[in-house]
Amino acid sequence: MEARRRSLHSSKTFQHEPTAKPSPDAVSLPLYVTNAVFFTLFFTVVYYLLSRWREKIRTSTPLHLVTLSEMLAIVAFFASFIYLLGFFGVGFFHSFILKEDDDSNDVLLKHDSRKLTPCAQALDCTVFTSPSPPLVANEDDEDIIKSVVDGTTPSYALESKLGDCKRAASIRREALQRITGKSLTGLPLEGFDYGSILGQCCELPVGYVQIPVGIAGPLLLDGKEFSVPMATTEGCLVASTNRGCKAIHLSGGASSVLLKDGMTRAPVVRFGSAKRAAELKFFLENPANFKNLSALFNKSSRFGRLQSIKCAIAGKNLYLRFTCSTGDAMGMNMVSKGVQNVLEFLQNKFPDMDVIGISGNFCSDKKPAAVNWIEGRGKSVVCEATIKGDIVQKVLKTSVEALVELNMLKNLTGSAMAGALGGFNAHASNIVTAVYIATGQDPAQNVESSHCITMMESINGGQDLHVSVTMPSIEVGTVGGGTQLASQSACLNLLGVKGASKETPGANARLLATIVAGSVLAGELSLMSALAAGQLVKSHMKYNRSSKDVTKVSS
Repeated sequence: MEARRRSLHSSKTFQHEPTAKPSPDAVSLPLYVTNAVFFTLFFTVVYYLLSRWREKIRTSTPLHLVTLSEMLAIVAFFASFIYLLGFFGVGFFHSFILKEDDDSNDVLLKHDSRKLTPCAQALDCTVFTSPSPPLVANEDDEDIIKSVVDGTTPSYALESKLGDCKRAASIRREALQRITGKSLTGLPLEGFDYGSILGQCCELPVGYVQIPVGIAGPLLLDGKEFSVPMATTEGCLVASTNRGCKAIHLSGGASSVLLKDGMTRAPVVRFGSAKRAAELKFFLENPANFKNLSALFNKSSRFGRLQSIKCAIAGKNLYLRFTCSTGDAMGMNMVSKGVQNVLEFLQNKFPDMDVIGISGNFCSDKKPAAVNWIEGRGKSVVCEATIKGDIVQKVLKTSVEALVELNMLKNLTGSAMAGALGGFNAHASNIVTAVYIATGQDPAQNVESSHCITMMESINGGQDLHVSVTMPSIEVGTVGGGTQLASQSACLNLLGVKGASKETPGANARLLATIVAGSVLAGELSLMSALAAGQLVKSHMKYNRSSKDVTKVSS
C-alpha cells in the first residue's frame, strides 16, 4: 500500500508540475533570437548534408564515409532538431505522456472501491485532488499569470502556448481577477469541455454561464409529438408554453407548412456612375446569365445551391441579394463563400466595379428589416391549429370571443400604432430565443427569426378558435456553430434533429424550423389567454418573483 501511495503521489505530481525551468541567473538570449539561430542552423545543415550526399551518390562514394565537417553538420542537425522539437512539439508530447500516465493510474486503481469520474468529461478527478483544490495548481502557473497581468504574455495566446484549454481558461480567469480586482466567484469554471469551443464558438473563455432548461410539451405537430427544450431565466415562460401545448394537443394538434428555404447574403458594390451600376443589375437579373452564375456559386459547397439574385440600386451603389439553400446548416458561411466566387467572376467582367463589402445590410442579418419580413430569410413557415371551444374555456380559462377581440386590438391594431416591423404578435421572441439557446442557434438572430404575425378568428359558428402564426425568417441549423456542443447537441437529439439528415439534406433544419413555429403558436395562445382572462400579473407575481431577500444576497 505504501508503494501504491508513492506511485499515486508521483503520478499526481507529474500531472500538475511541468518541466523545471532553468535558473534565473543563467545568461539567456531573447527568445526570437534563439529561435532564429536554430532555424537557420537547422535548414543550413540540412541543405549542406543533402548537397554532400548528392555529390557522393554522383561520384559513387559510400555514404557511411563521412568527413569531419559532415560529422559536425550531423551533430548540429540533431542539436537544432531537438531544440525545435522541444520548443514546438512539447504540447503534443506532454499530452501523450499524460495519456500514458492516466493509463498506468487506471491499472493501479483497478481494484479501488472509490468511483472515478472520467477526466475526458471535463470534471474533477476527485481521486487525485483535495476537496477544495486551489485555482493555481503550481508555481509555473503562477509565473504565467504574472506574465499575463504585466502584459508579457497575451491572454489570447494561452491556448496555443499551453496546449491545454482548461488550464488556459483557469490562468486567464485568475489574471482577470487580479487585473480588475473583481471576484468571479459564482461563475463556474469546472465541468466544461473548453477544447470543444476552441476556434469555433468562443474566444478568451474564463468560465460559462448556467441557464436552466425546461421542457414544454408534448407539442403535437404534424402528427408527431415533440418535447421542446427551452433555456430561459424568465419564470412562467416554460409553464405558459406548456399550457399552450396542452391546449393544442387536446384539440387534435397543429399543422405546419414550409413556404421557403433560403439563406441570403447581400454584398454592396460601387461604380463610377449610376448607369454602370444599372448595367450590372440588368446583367445579374437576366435569366440567360443565371446558369453560369449558379455554377460559379455552387462549386463552393456540396449543399449550397443558388436560388436567386435580386438587386437594389442607390445611386452609384448596387446591392446584390443572393439567396441559396444550405442543407442542414444555418448557412451564413456557406452563402458567403458562394458570393465570393461570383464577385471574383464579376470583377473580371466589370473591372471598374469596386467591392465595398461582402455584406451591405440588404441581407439583412440580425436587424429588423422589411426585406426579411416581405421576402423571407432562412425558413419561412406558417403553423395553424383549431382549438375547440371547451378547451379554450377549461384549459385556457377564457373565451373564443375574448381572444379574437384581444388579438385584433393588441397584435394587429396595437402593433400598427407602434409602427412595428414584423412584430404583430404577443411574445414570439420569448419562445424563439429560449429554443435557440437550448439548441445551439445564434441567439442574435432572434431579431429577424421572431418576425411573426399571429392571427385568430372564430369558426364553426363562433364555437371554436382558429389560430395561426406566420414566420417568414426563421434562421436555424442542426450542424455547425453551437449545435455541436454537448448540452445543445443533447437538446437537438431530444427533438430528433441532431446533426445532418442522412436521407434528405436539409430535412433536420427544416423540421427544427417548424418546431420553433409550433412552439411559438403554443406560447402565443397561452399568453393571449392569460391577458384575456386577466391572469398575467397574478401568474408572474407567483412564478416570476424571487422569494429570497435580495439585500442579503447582494451583500
